[in-house]
Amino acid sequence: MNAFSALPAEQRARLLAIGPCWNDDIINHRAEVVAAYTPVVARAPKAPVVLRNIAYGPSARQVLDVFSCETATESFTSGPGRPVVVFVHGGAFTRGTKSANGEIYDNVLHWFTGRGYVGVNIEYRLAPESKWPQGGQDVLDALHWVERHIGECSGDARRVHVIGHSAGGSHVATAALEPALGGLPGGVCSLALISGRLRADTLPDNPNAGNVRAYFGDDMQLYAPRSPVSRAAECPLPVLVAVAEFENRHLDTYGMEFFHAVKTAGQVPTEWVGLAGHNHTSIVAHLNSGEDAFGLILDNFFRIHEIISLS
Repeated sequence: MNAFSALPAEQRARLLAIGPCWNDDIINHRAEVVAAYTPVVARAPKAPVVLRNIAYGPSARQVLDVFSCETATESFTSGPGRPVVVFVHGGAFTRGTKSANGEIYDNVLHWFTGRGYVGVNIEYRLAPESKWPQGGQDVLDALHWVERHIGECSGDARRVHVIGHSAGGSHVATAALEPALGGLPGGVCSLALISGRLRADTLPDNPNAGNVRAYFGDDMQLYAPRSPVSRAAECPLPVLVAVAEFENRHLDTYGMEFFHAVKTAGQVPTEWVGLAGHNHTSIVAHLNSGEDAFGLILDNFFRIHEIISLS
C-alpha cells in the first residue's frame, strides 16, 4: 500500500501536501496527522485485554500498559509464552505520553497483538526534571519489569523486541549502548529505532533544539559522547533503523549515520527502512490502519532475529 492509503482521499491529499513543508510547523502538522489517523485506528481490531498504568518505578510517569492477545491464534514459535513487543513513545524529550489520545500510540501495540505478540507501552520521565541518561535508565527499568513479570501476562521474557520512536529511539539506544547503565536484559532479541534522535544537536535549524538542551544539558562538548551514534559500532543486538521521507530536520541523516556505523562494524545484523510519503508522526500513527507494509517489515525482522537468538 502507498502512504496514507487507508485515509479518505481528502485527508490523504492534505498529508501528502504537508510532507515537504513538515518542518515549517511541526506541532500543528503532527496534530493533523494524529487527527487523521485516530478515527481509522479506533475502528481497527484491538487487543482483547489491556492492563493500564502498571508501575515499574516510583515516579508517576514510570508506568506501562500491557496489551494481551489471549484469544489470538497466531504465535510463531513454541515456548512458555508469546513474543513481546515493547514500544517507547517520542515527544522531543520534554512532552508526550504512551497514549496520546487513547488511540495513538496504542495502535502500535494493538497491531502487534493481532500478530500474536504481547504488547508493552512505556511512559517515562521528561526533561527538564529528567536529564541524560535517565530516559535510558527508565527504559531499562521497564524492561526489567518485563523480564520479571511478563510471564504473568502470557508473554515470554526470552523473546522481547524493543521499538523506540523519536526521543524514545534515543532512550532505547542509550539503554542499549551506554556502559554506565549496565546493558539490556538477556531476553531482548532485537531493536527497532524509528525516526530516532540518535545525535544530540542544537543547530539553528533544529526545530527541537531547546528540547535537546533541556535533556542533554548546556555543555555542548558532552553532546557527542552522549549521542547514541557515537557508540553505534558497539550495538549489541540486531537493529532496524527506519526513517520517514519527511522527517524532523536532521533525523534522517542521523539515522543513516547510525545504520552505517553498525553495518560497517559488522558485529550484528542491521536493516535500513525508508518510508516514502510518510512523515515523522505518520511513520508510527499509521500502524493498525490497514496500511500494513511497514508493520510486516518489523514483524519479519523480529521473527528472524528471535529464532536466531533462541537457536
